[in-house]
Amino acid sequence: MMGNEVLIIVDAVSREKGVDKEIIFQALEAALATATRKRHKGDIDARVAIHRDTGAYDTFRRWEVIPDETEVVEFPDRQYKLTEAQAIKPGIQAGEFIESPLEPVEFGRIAAQAAKQVIMQKVREAEREQIVNLYKDRQGEMVTGVVKRLERGDAIVDLGNAEALLSKNTMIPREGLRPGDRIRALLEEVKSVPRGPQLFLSRVAPRLLVELFKLEVPEAGEGLITIHGAARDPGLRAKIAVSSSDARIDPIGACVGMRGSRVQSVSNELGGERVDIILWSENPAQFVINSLAPAEVQSIVVDEESHSMDVIVDEKQLSQSIGRSGQNVRLASELTGWELNIMTEQTAQEKGTQEAANAIKLFMDQLAVDENVATVLVQEGFTNLDEIAYVPKQELLAIEEFDDELVDELRNRARDLLLTKAIAQEEKISLAEPAQDLLEMQGMDENTAHLLAARGIKTMEELAEQAVDDLLEIEGMTPERASELIMTARAPWFEGQQAG
Repeated sequence: MMGNEVLIIVDAVSREKGVDKEIIFQALEAALATATRKRHKGDIDARVAIHRDTGAYDTFRRWEVIPDETEVVEFPDRQYKLTEAQAIKPGIQAGEFIESPLEPVEFGRIAAQAAKQVIMQKVREAEREQIVNLYKDRQGEMVTGVVKRLERGDAIVDLGNAEALLSKNTMIPREGLRPGDRIRALLEEVKSVPRGPQLFLSRVAPRLLVELFKLEVPEAGEGLITIHGAARDPGLRAKIAVSSSDARIDPIGACVGMRGSRVQSVSNELGGERVDIILWSENPAQFVINSLAPAEVQSIVVDEESHSMDVIVDEKQLSQSIGRSGQNVRLASELTGWELNIMTEQTAQEKGTQEAANAIKLFMDQLAVDENVATVLVQEGFTNLDEIAYVPKQELLAIEEFDDELVDELRNRARDLLLTKAIAQEEKISLAEPAQDLLEMQGMDENTAHLLAARGIKTMEELAEQAVDDLLEIEGMTPERASELIMTARAPWFEGQQAG
């Protein structure tokens, strides 16, 4: 292969594939080195260096330098021990190479074919890397493409300079995409993998709804209207929360558009998905009331500790508030981030009566007070021992029936009980012994393992059987952390299935 031929090949492939010339040169060097090794007897190693300006190339045979401590030289034809190597080239170190010029050989048809395969493989790798570099900063953005083909229910979408996968799971149900359809989707993930899809799309992500409104509503795109979040039941119904910092702009009206044109355009893109546009409020209770529209709310009881709200509605509004298969309340809950319990006034009263009775019994049993004192505490809004122990003393003294002596006695009893419980819990944790597999599990720390063991979860198998909610009672545990630990514990299950 002449020097000018090498330059012609590199230039042609680089222009055709849009790949940097250096990558082609490196691929050619690897291909020529492979062909050189095949043409020489013995298990030799070779390196080829192409001169970038002339296309001429030099060939070298090379030996890897290995430490003297290596008992067996695995490849005698291409390895030297350090002492031998330093006798040939003083100062060389283990891990480096000794090289000797080798006569370049002429490559026949088979060798040329092998070189072509190596080059094309390198070109494919470079093209895949280019796609990742082009799209990695666009993850989470909306992209537009044309459905190229359908494969086993999944859609391959042409984005113009790359192909992306829209899997069956991330399509809008009953959408019925066909080749040639132009669609918008969220670029959900970009993967750098040697083969298979690299770009993954979604048409069911709530973020797609947000991006579509930013496109259709100029005020949202310009930041005059803020979109706070979205919740979707893909293809059926969605809710999106909006607000405006400019009192002159009606955020709901702007998103709906003239005669509903803007919201209809978004709905058409999402297969007829019905979109409720909700006015966002910094007051969580008001935000929940808005998000349940068109149902009307009578009152709301907020429980900050459990991050939930009891929403009381008229009995005639109950089914509308909940929605078909719980759709309305589920979307409202996702949008607001609060757990919502829809109930009638009668149900709320029954629940309140039962909670009050439980609290009265708790105070009578644990504080050793009579029913009258316990009832007064509940009527004044106290529901647990922590509130009695640590609420400012003046709040308890403000209760007409309580004097200074009784308040001190109640506070001391509550504090003693809480302290006793804390000590008992600490002893339980210190005595609980997690199994070795739980202690050694990836992502597990000793403190968490003992906290789990104190709750009877002592092995990986027992952890694998838990649900996320089961672990949230542990102090400092987040839903993300709980999910991660449970999935790690379940990993052996999936390995067993794959082996089967």
